[in-house]
Amino acid sequence: MTEQMAHSSSSVSNAIVSLRNVGKTFERGTVALDNFNLSVGDGEFVSLLGPSGCGKSTALRIVAGLSAPTAGAVEWADATHAERIGFVFQEPTLMPWANVAANVRLPLKLTHAEAAQADAAVAQALQRVGLADFTSAYPRELSGGMKMRASIARALVTEPQLLLMDEPFAALDEITRFKLNNDLLTLWQMLKRTVIFVTHSVFESVYLSQRIVVMTPRPGRVFADIAIPAPYPRDEAFRTSVEYAALCRQVSEALAQAMAEGAA
Repeated sequence: MTEQMAHSSSSVSNAIVSLRNVGKTFERGTVALDNFNLSVGDGEFVSLLGPSGCGKSTALRIVAGLSAPTAGAVEWADATHAERIGFVFQEPTLMPWANVAANVRLPLKLTHAEAAQADAAVAQALQRVGLADFTSAYPRELSGGMKMRASIARALVTEPQLLLMDEPFAALDEITRFKLNNDLLTLWQMLKRTVIFVTHSVFESVYLSQRIVVMTPRPGRVFADIAIPAPYPRDEAFRTSVEYAALCRQVSEALAQAMAEGAA
């Protein structure tokens, strides 16, 4: 393993959240995570990359507080950050009987936000994801990409400090996925939020991330922590560059090594 790959996920100086020696064993005995260590810095874009079933989503759910670790601890730099989380699931999970605006408003409704404040927040979130003209549309009238935009707007409407994204673009066609990757990076740079992004696509992880944490097959551990030094903004010129191809090769090799170690 190269020195860069061996870099520890726990050595981030300005971490807003850290998972320390986290383990997760489910009721039936499946060990999803074992001695998993990850720190994510304020404003960072970090991807968790690994094969299906390696514990990526489990790690994300533990950060979100949706699942409790059976070993280790989740540490927050500021307790308020743990309450300022937006979660984008793999499926858009929109309520079919509610229009786009009502779907995006849901988190504010749950916190009993004042009506005028909620209206402004919903309008701003929809503007940010390019759905300002679709406030009255219903999920059945939206394309897959638009449904995911609505889901992202719903996650952003509470102004979270940390955005957790669980393979949000996996089910989309390549053209739509590329467009949403670009739009997500624009949003991230504009809002300066922290993003933890789960994917099993090497190409997507390299395009989006500042760091890629490569995980072993179950039980999930950190196999490599790879910095992606390419500057932002990233665009089609980067996607077709020699640098991008070399980085994809490096990450692919790390993933192959992780898979081999898991099979050993």
